[in-house]
Amino acid sequence: MGETAGRIIFLNGTSSSGKSSIARELLDVLDDEVWFHVGVDMFNAMRTKREMEQAELDEALKRTRKGFHRSIAAMAEAGNSVVVDHVLSEPWRLADCLDVLSPYRVVFVGVRCDVEELIRRETARGDRPSGLAAMQHDLVHRHGDYDFECDSGAHSPRECAEQIKAFLPNQPESTAFERLREAAGR
Repeated sequence: MGETAGRIIFLNGTSSSGKSSIARELLDVLDDEVWFHVGVDMFNAMRTKREMEQAELDEALKRTRKGFHRSIAAMAEAGNSVVVDHVLSEPWRLADCLDVLSPYRVVFVGVRCDVEELIRRETARGDRPSGLAAMQHDLVHRHGDYDFECDSGAHSPRECAEQIKAFLPNQPESTAFERLREAAGR
């Protein structure tokens, strides 16, 4: 990794927690350089929609996620700063990100929202399987360590983005990704 590597703000939360909305607001409030929003849903939208057996779909989704993780690293390596939105609902996803993004300083942000609000948002969206956000609620945060957390149920996406921006100059030396790598023996 060269001195020109981009910065990474990594938003993790359930489906319908507001990650994409916060990411769009971050692009507006982070006016110090050019930022890109890279979201896992964007990669899912690029995949063919043909019918697949569950095993084939699961394998395609795993490859999609792995490609997504590597695209984050490629963007940063090329000097681009990125705001990532992801759902780390399976342990391998976080482990893969810890490995692939090891050369980069990652600001790991937990996007939290109470279950009742997640269910309300999911129902209003109508484009997600019913119960997905509630099912993911405990899974996505089980690793238990973030550099910063915001509550998207109590604050608007703009307020969450402003909170994240205010945190950036005050980051501790040790990052959550570094601590999680160390805890996992990576």
